[in-house]
Amino acid sequence: MTEWDLRKLQILRTLRERGTVTATAETLHMTPSAVSQQLTNLARQLGVPLLEAQGRRVRLTDAARLVLRHTEPVFEQLERADAALAAHAQGETGEVRVGAFSTAVPALVVPAVRSLRATHPGVIVRVREAEAAEACDLLSAGEVDLALSLAAEAPGAADPRFTRLPLLADPLDVALPPDHPRATAPELTLTDLAAEPWIFGGSGPWSDITRRACESAGFSPHQGHSASGWTAILAMVEAGMGVALVPRMAAAGREGVVMRRLGADRPVRHVVAAVRKGAEAGAAVGRVMEALQVAAGPADWDTRA
Repeated sequence: MTEWDLRKLQILRTLRERGTVTATAETLHMTPSAVSQQLTNLARQLGVPLLEAQGRRVRLTDAARLVLRHTEPVFEQLERADAALAAHAQGETGEVRVGAFSTAVPALVVPAVRSLRATHPGVIVRVREAEAAEACDLLSAGEVDLALSLAAEAPGAADPRFTRLPLLADPLDVALPPDHPRATAPELTLTDLAAEPWIFGGSGPWSDITRRACESAGFSPHQGHSASGWTAILAMVEAGMGVALVPRMAAAGREGVVMRRLGADRPVRHVVAAVRKGAEAGAAVGRVMEALQVAAGPADWDTRA
């Protein structure tokens, strides 16, 4: 099979466009002798004459025109490859795999994806829902490129393997049945609800968060019911079966329950994004991180319903 030299073919192509060896040399920042030598070597490689004398000038042979006719699509494809690489390097294209815990998907990831579709449609986000700790395990294993997690479950800030980006402090509000005596109280504290049946998971981070918050308020919560999904928890609260601490991200847009904000000492959970160290320099990953920051908006979500 003939060995094709793209550099030499580019010189031949430029000669066709510029008309003379001197003009070709100027265009390609070469000397005329170097242009002539390269074209002589190309003719030897291909085994056909490429140039013929025409007075004091040269012109392309029929064989040279045949060669260029068949290699033109190659140059066109290379131009497309150059454009694609430039777009990739500038963060205009690329695929980013995101692992995110359940409430972060509708509250942060979906708004970020919508924004990217409008501003950088070539950046494709692949979402994988996972528990907060599992998202970080997926990141460590290389199965996702970016993990949305809770600070308590994410790698420590000093971990040399990862870069963390704080996104927001998500307040924990109290979900009450609509007819609860405290639903319209002027002020509300966790202590006011110490005797209530509480609804939270039997184990895991959310169980720990609820228990710690109540214990910090001076009481140990009585677990009336156990559930880990927010749909189930809020449905039980709506039915008057108990009360629950609910992240503001999870309660956004929910109806059928009364969400009450606690005072200045309200508990919060901190949401972070994490990538493997060095990956933040990737343009597409950077675009996604920027979109997530915009979606996070106010640092503590106090302005959100």
